[in-house]
Order: sequence, then C-alpha cells, then structure tokens
Amino acid sequence: MRLKLGKRAADAALSAFEAQVCVHARAAYNLARYLMGNEDEAKDVVQEAFLRAYRAFDRYENRNALAWILAIVRNVSYSALQRRRAGPDAVSFDEQLHTDSTIGSDTPFVTPEAQLDRQQSAACLRDLIARLPIEFREVIVLRELEDLSYREIAQILAIPTGTVMSRLARGRSWLRTLAADEGAEDAL
Repeated sequence: MRLKLGKRAADAALSAFEAQVCVHARAAYNLARYLMGNEDEAKDVVQEAFLRAYRAFDRYENRNALAWILAIVRNVSYSALQRRRAGPDAVSFDEQLHTDSTIGSDTPFVTPEAQLDRQQSAACLRDLIARLPIEFREVIVLRELEDLSYREIAQILAIPTGTVMSRLARGRSWLRTLAADEGAEDAL
C-alpha cells in the first residue's frame, strides 16, 4: 500500500512540475544560450537546471515558476562559465526558432530580399548582444527578449530593481554605441 501511495505522489509531483516549470523550457534555453554563447553548452545547462529544479521541487513555494527556473539556469550557467574560465564564444543561434514563417499564413508574402535583410539584422543584433559583458547581456535578454518585468529580473538575478534598471540602461546605451561603431543602427 505504501509503495502505491509513493508512486502516486511521485506521479503527482511530476505532473505539477511539468505544468508549472517545464512550460518555461524555451525561456530557460534562450537565457542559457545567450549566457553560454554555445547551443550545446546551453542544452547541457538547461538539462542540469531542470534536474536541479525537479530535485528541489518539493521545496518550491508556488510563487513565480518562471523566475525560479531562470534563476537556476543563471546559476548553472555561471558555474559552467567558471569551470570553462573563458569568455563566451560566438553565439550559436537557431534561426528557425526565432523567425516567423509567413508562407502559407494570412500575412503578406515577404520577399527573399526583405527576409535576408531581416535575418542579417537579427544576426547583427545577436552579435552585438554577445559582445556585451555578461551582466548587461543577461538583463537585455531577460527584458527585451523574454519580456520580463524589472521585478522578475531582480528576483532572478538576486539584485535590487534599481540595479536592473541601471544595467538595462547601460546595456542599451552600450548596444547603441556598438551598433553605431559597426554602422548597424538598423539592427536595433
């Protein structure tokens, strides 16, 4: 009887974990990819983060699952970066995940030239973001790409909200400067 109850509890915990935490896998991967600068390392980081989250799920307090898992992803990323002891490499990026397909939808057809321009701008922006120091890169990714609030970012990074706003302003300014230096203002 106890064995059956244990299995039911484990199944319920897994279902709750999947419903509350696993739905944020894309955001977790996106943050890890920008922090690590490498798709394979980002996948490893996300896998490790989700394993840690699952092991600690019984202590999770049902507040903000997105902020909780992203904080874990950030911590695992920083640990991996410390082990690597080198700056991030060029950002590897899956263009299919981050571009809209317009063929076969109700939106107008995009010419190949326009699509190429958009892809080049996106690649340029990714390269510019990758050149930012990590403390600015993470706030830019969390705010601009993941659309998190300042409060959520502060919770994830364990820093005051004012620091989030300051880093975001400085990161945006740095991006504008980098874009101007590269003649890539259109990428922003």
